[in-house]
Amino acid sequence: MALQQHKQDWEELGRLNPLWSILVYREKWDIEEFFLTGEQEIQAVMECAMRLGYPKTHETVLDFGCGVGRLTRALSRYFPQCYGVDISESMIAKAKELNQLVTECMFVLNYEPHLRIFSDSSFDMIYTNIVLQHIPDARIIKAYIAEFIRLLKTDGLLVFQLPSYIPFHRHLMIQKKLYRLLREAGISEQFLYRKLRLYPIHMTYIPEKDIVAYLNAEGARLLEVHADNAVPPPLRSCTYYVTKQD
Repeated sequence: MALQQHKQDWEELGRLNPLWSILVYREKWDIEEFFLTGEQEIQAVMECAMRLGYPKTHETVLDFGCGVGRLTRALSRYFPQCYGVDISESMIAKAKELNQLVTECMFVLNYEPHLRIFSDSSFDMIYTNIVLQHIPDARIIKAYIAEFIRLLKTDGLLVFQLPSYIPFHRHLMIQKKLYRLLREAGISEQFLYRKLRLYPIHMTYIPEKDIVAYLNAEGARLLEVHADNAVPPPLRSCTYYVTKQD
C-alpha cells in the first residue's frame, strides 16, 4: 500500500511540475540548465569512481528513480547502455520525450518493490540520488538496496544517497498529509500546488550505522561513505560507494 500511494504521488508530481519535483530549489527550469546539473553531478561521481578504481568495466549502468532522465543522459557519456527506471508513468513518458536523440538511454517503468525485470549481475554501475529518501517505508528502501547488490556485477560500483537523520518534527509530514486529505476530498492537485503550495513529497531516513550493517549483512563491500548536501540542515545525508566481490 505504501508503494501504491508513492506511485500515485509521483504520477501527480510528474503532471504538476516534473523538473521542479526533481530539483525543488528552482520553480521554473530552463531545460538546458536542468540537464547541465546532471552532467556536473555525474562528472563529480565518475571522478570519485576513478579514484576508487571502480567499476572495473563500463558497459551498462542503471539510474534508479530516473525521473525525466537528467542523470541517465549524463551517464550515457560514460556507458554505452544506460537504463533509467522509475515508478511514475508520467515521468517515464517525459524522459522518453526529452531524450529521443540519446540512443544509449532506455527508460523502463517499474512499480514493484523489487527489480526482477533485470537479471543478476546486469550492471557495471548503479546510481541513485535524491530518490530513496522519498520512499515512505524503510523496509522497501532496504529491499531495493538488496536488489542493487544482486544486480551489480562483480567489481561493479553502487552509489546511493540516503538521509541519515531527520528531526522528529519533520517526521510528522504535515504538509503531505494535508495534501492527501484534500485530494481525497476531491480538490485538484493543480489547485493544491499552485494556490496552497501543497505537494506530496515524503522524506525518509535510515541512520548511517544501520545502512553500513545492512550492507555488510548483504555481502557488499563499502568503499567509502561521506556526508553530502542533498538535504538542507538540520537534516543530514550520506552518499555510499559500494562494490561486490566474489
